[in-house]
Amino acid sequence: MKAAVVYGKNEIRIAEVPRPRPGKGEVVVKVRASGVCATDVKILGGAGTPAELPAILGHEVAGTVAELGAGAGETGLHVGQRVAVYPIAACGECLYCRRGRNSLCLHEHGLGHGDDGGFAEFVRIPAEIVALGGVIDVGDMPFDLAAMIEPVSCCLAAAEQCGTKAGDTVVVVGAGPLGLLHTAVSKALGARVVCIDMNEARLASALRLGAMKVVNPEKEDAAAVVRDLTEVGADVVIAAVGIPQVMESYLPLVRNGGVFNVFGGTPRGEMMTVDPRWIHYGEITLTGTFASSVKQFHKAFDFVGSRAEEIETVISTRCGLDDILAAVRRVQTGKGTKTVLQFPE
Repeated sequence: MKAAVVYGKNEIRIAEVPRPRPGKGEVVVKVRASGVCATDVKILGGAGTPAELPAILGHEVAGTVAELGAGAGETGLHVGQRVAVYPIAACGECLYCRRGRNSLCLHEHGLGHGDDGGFAEFVRIPAEIVALGGVIDVGDMPFDLAAMIEPVSCCLAAAEQCGTKAGDTVVVVGAGPLGLLHTAVSKALGARVVCIDMNEARLASALRLGAMKVVNPEKEDAAAVVRDLTEVGADVVIAAVGIPQVMESYLPLVRNGGVFNVFGGTPRGEMMTVDPRWIHYGEITLTGTFASSVKQFHKAFDFVGSRAEEIETVISTRCGLDDILAAVRRVQTGKGTKTVLQFPE
């Protein structure tokens, strides 16, 4: 089969590799759509390069069940079923899994992280994912939308972590694909959303998704805008960017008693400075969110299904596997929003 294979830092090539076969409890999915995530691009650029190379990235996967390993059929899955795949192979038994925190599993691995991912014609789904109920039937949902379930689940996880509720003012820093999905999720929860970015096209997308206000910090003082809107600052600030210095500059936008969420992944070793007196006397909750639980993945399926038109607007490019290098460059240069790789039947 054909796959986009990572051989080293900034080295990804289309290659012929053996088609995976399912072991006990596993399934093989014929990939029909796979989203290109900023995390994949950061890994390719050397930020957490897989320990074992060559490797296949891609963790936002939708397709059809092609093969079932021994016992996998007992979960109700069947060949030809249209599915989306939760990418984290969590054990289901450790302290974190018992508390519904699958992304923090002590034994986790998964697609594009220890296991080959979905930038390939076929992908093997670990038995842990199957056992968790992480291979979900998507019915007649288009595959490109089904590939958006995973990133939406991450935004739902962040909203849950932040306690976002109706009437809150949520500031989203960064209007990339995930920032736009945060805008859609926060708006759906009844929050007023302010989105900050220097890309005017992305800000226009945020407005279409329901942002109350957008701010280009090259033209306006974001802190002043938020103060004018709220008097005391935002209830929630979500930093959907991966640059610590940028995150740090927006810490003052959260009100006393509010929540600041570090959502964007940052390069290893880079730091930001936080005044502990500000956290102490302001009773600030400084938190982070990475990935989601399988329960939140199921919720995201319902969210995408009920808001298909909104979510579809976040996808700017659909292309084939052979265009993976161009897709990576688009992410690196901030062009467009979300790219989804599509595979023929």
